Amino acid sequence: MSTALPAALDQPLLRRADFGDFQLPNRVVMAPTTRARAVDDGLVPTPMHATHYGQRASAGLIITESTWVSERAVGFVNVPGIYSEPQVTAWRQVTDTVHALGGRIVLQLWHTGAASHPDHLGGRLPAGPSAINPRVMSFTASGFQETVTPREMTARDIRTAIADFRTAAANARRAGFDGVEIAALGSFLIAQFLNPGLNRRSDAYGGDRARRRQLLLDIIDAVAEPWDGRCVGVRLGPYLTPGEPFRVDEDLLADYDALVAQLNDHPVAYLHLRGKDRTTPGAVPDFEAIARYRRAFHGPLIANNGFDRESANAVIEAGTADAVSFATHFIANPDLVARFATGHDLAVADRDTYYTGGARGYVDHQVSAAE
Repeated sequence: MSTALPAALDQPLLRRADFGDFQLPNRVVMAPTTRARAVDDGLVPTPMHATHYGQRASAGLIITESTWVSERAVGFVNVPGIYSEPQVTAWRQVTDTVHALGGRIVLQLWHTGAASHPDHLGGRLPAGPSAINPRVMSFTASGFQETVTPREMTARDIRTAIADFRTAAANARRAGFDGVEIAALGSFLIAQFLNPGLNRRSDAYGGDRARRRQLLLDIIDAVAEPWDGRCVGVRLGPYLTPGEPFRVDEDLLADYDALVAQLNDHPVAYLHLRGKDRTTPGAVPDFEAIARYRRAFHGPLIANNGFDRESANAVIEAGTADAVSFATHFIANPDLVARFATGHDLAVADRDTYYTGGARGYVDHQVSAAE
């Protein structure tokens, strides 16, 4: 018998990992990938969602597509929610499928805030930390549209948003998820509050870096309540620049330094960190960009953005990350863990199918033949 396969199985990506309440059989994590397959007016997951996630149940951990915490949070077409009973029932079919196949799955919670558009909200203005246009694009039923100047959230709006996250977390537990992850990156609500260019408030949620991060900290505590203070991950993207108001500089990175350190004082099961974009195709991801926050956070860390098998194994072996998440690789390779184990080439996803709806490019990818 060849020794090649046993040697391949010893790679860091395939080792078990203890994430506290998450016991992972491998360190290959499926990252959230918005695919716009909830096509009914109720934004309810379909049987295709169960098939899609079930096909990828061999991942050490599945993190679902970002999911709306309320109707007020909506900002992208055909994305499912977790705020209604039909949605909870449909998500239960997904979790039952994944668990029957031996997988673990957490639900990512999403609120777009000022990055939404009136088309998503019955003509109403979206709300954000301040009345400042984030100047990004919102994907609506008529295509991508520029965002508008939002209204500033009132204190009541903020309390409602925090309550929406808490209720969504409770619904996720009822739907059978193993935990939840808070989406706090990109151009969306929490990242808007963290951004000094968009958050000009002078109350408890703005005015200095400590108060700008208060919304996220309050959401973490609220989301943890239905989970008895456990099973809550946080996803951050300090290097992500989705538009001009989100420019990255050392002052902003210093804000994130303080934020990540403060996460240690809250019930955070893991930190899911999106690293820098690679400077050229094929370049190795910047490990130091991950290590900067690894030094500040005391719990498990999942690294993301631009990794392949070699670089993922290297970042884990170096101790810079405990696991690595993959998005585009998992889209085209539902058997990604097996391909890493056997050395099979990876298929490439067809980007034209990402948000088109239907089975094509969603549940029709081929699994590699065993050798």
